[in-house]
Amino acid sequence: MVFPIRSKARRILSTMAALRPSSTCSNYRRKSSASNLTNSAEVEQGTHVELLPSVKRHPVRRLEASNDSMELAHECSNCEGENVSKANNGPDLFGEMKERFLSFKKHKFLKESEHFQTLAQAQAPKFMVIACADSRVCPSNILGFQPGEAFMIRNVANLVPPFENGASETNAALEFAVNTLEVKNILVIGHSSCAGIETLMRMQDDGDSSSLTHSWVINAKVAKLRTKAVAPHLSFDQQCRHCEKESINSSLLNLRTYPWIEDRAKKEMLSLHGGYYDFLRCTFEKWTLDMNGTRPVGGGRYLDKDRELWC
Repeated sequence: MVFPIRSKARRILSTMAALRPSSTCSNYRRKSSASNLTNSAEVEQGTHVELLPSVKRHPVRRLEASNDSMELAHECSNCEGENVSKANNGPDLFGEMKERFLSFKKHKFLKESEHFQTLAQAQAPKFMVIACADSRVCPSNILGFQPGEAFMIRNVANLVPPFENGASETNAALEFAVNTLEVKNILVIGHSSCAGIETLMRMQDDGDSSSLTHSWVINAKVAKLRTKAVAPHLSFDQQCRHCEKESINSSLLNLRTYPWIEDRAKKEMLSLHGGYYDFLRCTFEKWTLDMNGTRPVGGGRYLDKDRELWC
């Protein structure tokens, strides 16, 4: 890339040199007396008069110089991009992202433009989804949620803290989804091999309070205690699998500590559901909290209904 750019640079410089006034004119101007303003003006005017016909006589040369400048800038830009790509020593991630976006625009957005225009005005999602932040378990990818169908929040280990714990981004989203958007279903989705639950299970009872992760996953401490109580004979990995599902139920119970959720659920205006995605076997287990058979506080009885396994 270096040699073509240099040769074009030389050609541009030689073209510019050909367009400059002659050295005789330049020397003549320098020798002119500063006090003789009239003569100086005449000399400068004469120089431009002589130059303009020269330029007009070579319009192709001017155009060539302009095109060469643009090509040189373009090649420098390309060269710089190639160098950046080589320096990163990896694929163009945003280039791939751009292609996926343009594919979405062509095959989805433009074909369903009326639907997207409606969504631009307002949203009326059917679900509030609380899922894990894990990159392997995107709910829209797994369950096929379309734009406008699910109001979603993702956090570490798909946890819902109890109402008394105070404000968080999770319950702020819950408040908006339930009170403003009036969703009919809340779905808490857990998954296999959850690093957040594994962290919880490995934590000591007096865990590191300076760790943000520890401070967050402790919201599922009840699920850990239940797991230890009912499955002490299982291996650590098996206990983690058990706790992954137990934490979903714990979050469903925590949802009932929010007065406006409990009120709507009792009036059958809102249903609470659990889901568990096993990405090793590609199965999905779904169930619904039985509001009549479950006590919302005190870690008491928990019952579910409509349990299904999709495989």
